[in-house]
Amino acid sequence: MEHLFSPYKVKGLELKNRIVMPPMCQYSVEKKDGIATDWHYLHYVNRAIGGASFIIIEMTDVEPDGRITDYDLGLWSDEQIPALARIVEAVHRHGAKVGIQIAHAGRKAEDAAVPVAPSAIPYDENSKIPRALSTEEVKEMVEKFRKSVQRAIKAGVDAIEIHGAHGYLIHQFHSPLTNKRDDEYGKDLTKFGREIIESAKAEMPEDMPLIMRLSAKEYAQGGYGIKESVGLAKEYQKAGVDIFHISSGGEGPLGTTGTFGRPGTHAGYQVPLAREIKKALNVPVIAVGRLDDPALANAVIGNEEADLVAVGRGMLRNPHWALEAATKLRKETEVPKQYLYGFKS
Repeated sequence: MEHLFSPYKVKGLELKNRIVMPPMCQYSVEKKDGIATDWHYLHYVNRAIGGASFIIIEMTDVEPDGRITDYDLGLWSDEQIPALARIVEAVHRHGAKVGIQIAHAGRKAEDAAVPVAPSAIPYDENSKIPRALSTEEVKEMVEKFRKSVQRAIKAGVDAIEIHGAHGYLIHQFHSPLTNKRDDEYGKDLTKFGREIIESAKAEMPEDMPLIMRLSAKEYAQGGYGIKESVGLAKEYQKAGVDIFHISSGGEGPLGTTGTFGRPGTHAGYQVPLAREIKKALNVPVIAVGRLDDPALANAVIGNEEADLVAVGRGMLRNPHWALEAATKLRKETEVPKQYLYGFKS
């Protein structure tokens, strides 16, 4: 039976265990230039030392106004490559593989003077009204994603993740709540995402997997659910996605008039969504969402509900979460020689 410390391989990505550090924004760029800092270096390399097998670098944006804030990472310039390459090289040296999440915040770009979106619908009453992209600008945006993927590959990453979740630009295009266009990108809600996937695949080595982060359920009235997200995922899979990273929500603020549900607060609340996508598409999935308990994370793998488990808050609290999990589960894993005394039974 597979477990949390079983190795895993998909295409050319070989992982020593099933533990993923998901992308989590650090808002720690110092000069608003999108360039990774020493904080990012220490943050990611420490999790590699701590035993995670696959580290996905946080939301990294394709243009300055695509950032949630001006303190986010970017890959719109070649000047941003060396700092990321330094992180990738060090993470590799400590036994982990690296992905990077390529994204655009769309209407959720807080520091953009005028955010852009598929349609001029603000996130909430306190947000700026975004400008609807023209058809030509949408096509230019696809090209910006392609160039950012190209730069990520130059930085040496092992996988690319396209961010299609949490109410950011791709999610905005494939959600009927936020896409009210009457052009080709409104008549076909997955066209924008598919074109980004196809452009990314054209830049990627054949054996490099493409991951897509997907909100498999929306929590607003009129939003889509798991049935619709299976349909979205099938279109994206046909376009070239190899792995889905299953999350939910982000399409609108919670507690508003239009909200009919809320994300769960219980452990593993998003696992059923990952399981449904895995079953419907016969595709590898990453489960995420309150999976900090090693026994629960291990059960998700053992019960074949997901292929990989992402642990976010747990790794923010404890860089060595994976090493601690191996101890609690009584599984074998390589411990850095400098830390052996700390993990001896």
